[in-house]
Amino acid sequence: MSRRSQTITPELRQWIVAQAEAGCSALALQQSMQQAGWDATLAAEALEQTLRAHLDAVAVAQGLPPASPVPEPDLADAPTVIDLGERQVRVLLALGKPRIVVFGELLAPEECDALIEAARPRLARSLTVATTTGGQEVNVDRTSEGMFFQRGESPLLQRIEQRIARLLRWPVENGEGLQVLHYRPGAEYKPHYDYFDPDAPGTPTLLARGGQRVGTLVLYLNTPEKGGATGFPGIHLEVAAQRGNAVFFSYERAHPSSGSLHAGTPVIAGEKWIATKWLRAGKFE
Repeated sequence: MSRRSQTITPELRQWIVAQAEAGCSALALQQSMQQAGWDATLAAEALEQTLRAHLDAVAVAQGLPPASPVPEPDLADAPTVIDLGERQVRVLLALGKPRIVVFGELLAPEECDALIEAARPRLARSLTVATTTGGQEVNVDRTSEGMFFQRGESPLLQRIEQRIARLLRWPVENGEGLQVLHYRPGAEYKPHYDYFDPDAPGTPTLLARGGQRVGTLVLYLNTPEKGGATGFPGIHLEVAAQRGNAVFFSYERAHPSSGSLHAGTPVIAGEKWIATKWLRAGKFE
């Protein structure tokens, strides 16, 4: 079978789904296709496309929200460093499900300091989304100070936003303005999801500005003495806050099945400064 003649037909999709439902693993399916003359890369693409579409259909039939495209760094060749042109970013950890990637040296020390100093005079008690109205409100689970920059409001922010867009391969205009948060000793943000609850009455108002949130990037602007990690309680993972590093996670469904439950664990000693970038499915207005 020539590579040119290998097309993903409806009959092939039906065969893949039937074999998968019968308990055949994706690896065994790919091996069978290669033994039948399929190119290895095309076989893998056929399996990924077919099984993803099938699983999405099953999930929606079970009452889950449909899957959405999400930001994704280019980790196809398992790089240890991603060259963004003006900066090289290290890849420290990559987890497939839930999708979590830890980056090293995403920000330079002077950029961290500049963000803190620009944010400091504008800090106020952090708010959370008011799910009933689509506005904002004080939440006892979030005991930090914070502020929002307007997207692109300074050359520093423009440079960082462009860097994030290249790293995550997601348009600048699909990102909310960078939020800087300051945590004093004892401050925390208890486990929560960043997507907007599809069933909350205020969600349509929130979605009107750019669609659902599909990814989060937390950038660490300093290193606390103790505590202050980003925790993922569902998988017992804690990402230590290290100045200049960042943790990225995406959630293709606005549902707990995304595995994106996370928390800002309490600061035990010192203070913590972070910047958060939320990424939307569409252009954020």
